Amino acid sequence: MKITILTLFPEMFEGFFNSSIIKKAKYKGLVEYRAIDVRSFTENKHNRVDDYPFGGGQGMIMFPQPMIDALRSVKTEKSHVIMMTPAAPTFTQKKAHELVSNYEDIILLCAHYEGYDERILDYVDEVISIGDYILTGGETAAMVVTDALTRLVKGVITEDSTVYESFENGLLEHPQYTRPVDYEGKVVPEILLSGHHEKIRLFNLKESLRKTYRYRKDLLEKRNLTEEEQVLLNEVISEENEK
Repeated sequence: MKITILTLFPEMFEGFFNSSIIKKAKYKGLVEYRAIDVRSFTENKHNRVDDYPFGGGQGMIMFPQPMIDALRSVKTEKSHVIMMTPAAPTFTQKKAHELVSNYEDIILLCAHYEGYDERILDYVDEVISIGDYILTGGETAAMVVTDALTRLVKGVITEDSTVYESFENGLLEHPQYTRPVDYEGKVVPEILLSGHHEKIRLFNLKESLRKTYRYRKDLLEKRNLTEEEQVLLNEVISEENEK
């Protein structure tokens, strides 16, 4: 997979591309990353990339020309172009899977300042938001999307590491523990030390349902629960109401 990021601040990605899972994917040759400096494409004699909005308003708006020329310099017939913007559908794990499954060449556009000239959208395939809040620019949002996509590329991490994670099956991931068994009087649930695989599976499923019930009831409303899950959820609801 190839992920190209168009940005006014390519230096923001230097550490990102050379850390953790991103670095691993790069050195294994599984994902190619590039950060393209949009400013280097401006035709403005003062090297500007933005100006005040027509009709008045606060802040500065990015010119279409530098971004579009930067896009044309890297886009191919296989490219899928995405503008990072809060005025868009929210990015989800389902969308991450969709992008990795369908595209091998993804280009992420990062606006900055107050926003971008709306005509830029005529050159993109879709828009994505990472949440209902405003960032200084699209760079950190592009990092979020890049990280989420990279983890799903085959060979980057083991498949077993992703199957039971939050959102993969419509529920939040169950709590997890490691050594020591007793930390300041807080003890790992005994059943996890039992070695009884079926009991552990049921315990983890129930705790996954519990966490989802506590923090993201909206996920439960969207999910078609199995009979087993419904029984466990009823137990969870009863236990939570008794607290």
